Parts: sequence; C-alpha cells; structure tokens
Amino acid sequence: MPEKTTDTLQTAIDQALQVNQPRLAKYLSIETVAAKHLGIEETVSVIEQAFQDLGAVVTVWRDIPGSNPFVFATLPAGPNGNAEKTLLFYNHYDVQPAEPLDEWDSDPFTLTEKNGRYVARGVSDDKGELIVRLSAVKALQAAGGLPCNLKFILEGEEEVGSPHIAPMTKQHAADLAADAIVWETGGKDADENFQITCGVKGTASFNVTAKSAESDLHSSLAAFVDNAVWRLVQGLATLRGPKGEVLVDGFYEGVSPLTPTEQAAIDQLPFNEAAIRQNFELKLPLIADKPAEALINRSTITINGISGGYEGDGLKTVLPKQARAQLDCRLVPGQDPKHISELVQAQLDKNGFSDLHVSYNQGEPAFRSDLTDEFVQTAVATAHEVYGDAVKLVPNAGGSGPEAPFAEAVGAPIVSIGSTWAGSGAHAPNENVRVKDFTQAARYTARLLQAFGQA
Repeated sequence: MPEKTTDTLQTAIDQALQVNQPRLAKYLSIETVAAKHLGIEETVSVIEQAFQDLGAVVTVWRDIPGSNPFVFATLPAGPNGNAEKTLLFYNHYDVQPAEPLDEWDSDPFTLTEKNGRYVARGVSDDKGELIVRLSAVKALQAAGGLPCNLKFILEGEEEVGSPHIAPMTKQHAADLAADAIVWETGGKDADENFQITCGVKGTASFNVTAKSAESDLHSSLAAFVDNAVWRLVQGLATLRGPKGEVLVDGFYEGVSPLTPTEQAAIDQLPFNEAAIRQNFELKLPLIADKPAEALINRSTITINGISGGYEGDGLKTVLPKQARAQLDCRLVPGQDPKHISELVQAQLDKNGFSDLHVSYNQGEPAFRSDLTDEFVQTAVATAHEVYGDAVKLVPNAGGSGPEAPFAEAVGAPIVSIGSTWAGSGAHAPNENVRVKDFTQAARYTARLLQAFGQA
C-alpha cells in the first residue's frame, strides 16, 4: 500500500501546489510553439521569475547559434542536506500546436479544471511537469531545506526535434555536471502502474519524393503513363511487411541485445489492449504479437504523411507530376539515424525504385540507462513508498528525446518520471492530467530528492 500522506511534507506540497496554481495558469496561457516561433521570450521570462522566486541562480544561455534560449538554474542543498550530491532536471518549455482547435472542449491556452482534470495544451507535455517539480522544491524548502544540490535545464525546441541539444551539452558539460538526471514527463500506464522509465528510442526522420513528369497530365493518359503518387506508394510499400517488420537490408545490424535485466523488466510489463483501444479509439487490429515488448525494443518505419496531386472540392482528373512523403523510424540502441536513411535509399534502389529520392531531416540516437544503477533502484524503491505495488520499471519509452547527448556529456543515469496518465492525450486536443496524479507526482519528486540526498 502507498504510504500515508497526511504529514508535514504533504501539507507543504498541498500549499505549494495551491500557491503555484496561478503560475501554472500563466505558464500554460502562453502559446509557446517553437514550430511557429511563438511565445518564446515571454515564456522564458515566466520561467526565470519562477526560479528566482525559489531563490535559484538563473542564467539564460543564448550562446548556441540558431537556438531558442536555454534556461539554466541552480539551487544549493539546505543546511541539513547533502552538498556532495547533485541532481539535474531536464524539461522543455515549448509545446505542440493546438490545432485542430474545433476538437477542444475549452480554450487550449486557458487552464481549465473539469472532472478532476487539468486541461490545457502543455499541461502534460511538458509545462505542467515543471510546475510539479518547482512545487516539490518549494515544499522541501518549507519542510526543512533541500536534501541535495539541484540543477534545472530547460530547452525551447524539444517539439521540433531538439536540434541544438548536442552542441549545448558539449559547450556546457561542466555546468550540467550531476550525479543523476531526471528527465521530463512520465506517469501511469493503462493499468494505473506508475512507471520509472530509463531511456528513449531513437528516431530518424526523412522525406521520400517522386517525380514522373514536368507537369500534371490528363488522367486519361493513365492508360500508358505512370504517375508520381502511385510510384511513391508502391515504392514505400516495399519497405514494410504486413506485421510492421522493416524490409530494409542491414536495418537491424548492430542492434544491441537486451540484457537479462532488461528482458526481465519487459516481461513484467502489462499491456491493457482494451484500455488502449478505448483511449485512442483504435479502428484496426494490432500489428505486434507482443505489444509491450515491441513498444520498447522493436524498431519501426512509418509514414507520417503523404501528399501529391489534387484533393480539393470538385473534380480535377490529373496524373500528379510529383509526390512527397515524410517518414520516421523509431530506433533502438545500436542503430544510427543517418545510416538508417541511407539504408532506406539503398533498399529502394535495390527494389527497382531508384527514381525515388530519400532526403534526411534529422534524428536522435536511442539511449538506455543501466537498470541496476543505484539511482535507478532508489527511484524504484521510493516509488513503492508513494504508489504501493503499482510500480513498473521500464527500460525505455516508445518515444524519443535527446537523452543520449546528456548521457555523453554528463555521464549519469537518466530516469523519466511525471504526472501523466494513459488518457493524458499529449499532442492531442483536450490534453490533460488528473489533479490527484499532479499532487501525487509532486510528493514522489520530493521523496525522491530526499532519498537521493541520503543515499
């Protein structure tokens, strides 16, 4: 059973969350969309003020060419804390665009509380998570002081692939030095298990284009002329099998095998197909026999979008002259993003589609912490204190993020924890967190800091 929460720390957490609710509302009200270059400086100012109100030393790094500002803040251990231990938090302050707006039940940039949930763009990914962490810090300060040194680093380009994280971590490795890293977001799965996630999949994003003529042609010529859209979809169809298997020579070469500890962690993960179908309103059969394992350790190739020809109202009977698709691959440790795109081009060439052109966009390598690391085990033990038996250790998330550059620069284990749940709908309309999870995550964060300082 979870520990009782009617104590001094919980009182301080409740008070901190209440004090920070207007700050949460202000933070969420800003349309901080990196893809549209919106709200960046206003958001940075709000974050600066939040850290300054906690007594932190705050620096805004603007020394990485082309990057949105990074916000870096430090807080020392309290008088009774462990000044020999330092924990680094990573968060991002940019959010996804709110469109389609007509699918929101409330204004996406107005914090709304409904049916026990906070609803707004960014409340789960990732603005809300920062307020959870700042509330935990505020509560610890009120309940006797910080148990260790803290550092925070926030970026403003995570939702566009974190293109400047690698140069930032190299340039500021000394500033970022820490004994452990707590990553953005995390929470409960469809079975209400709290997850401690220790890594991310990698990603490779690329476009594939086809061109069949210098201008669109009359569709009557389809009797003897091919068109770019058909050519593109036929070529792409050769890259994946019916169960999602990637049919690209060399794609799986170099993949790191699972350790016995990683395999054991995967084997104990549940997969609630009924709940997932309901949450996502799935219409098609699943393509994996072991979905939980596939999410963690199966590489993928998928079409994000495809365009070409005419799709408007009325009729326009043409043979499209060109077509374009954007694809991504989710990767596991041992796969190199850029090399993956080169393998895709080689496979298209081999399959008779050398006229299709692959252009690499960007990518991130996968990363996994050592599940036997002391900090990982501390995170798990503390989770059992707060969440009872409903705790799962997850080798890595199914999604991606710039953990690998941090691991290389800092050389510390990374865990992801947070306040989300299976129905949070990050990136979707009506993004939300449950208020009870928000409060529970603040307590867990505070207790983790205490346990880390004592370890």
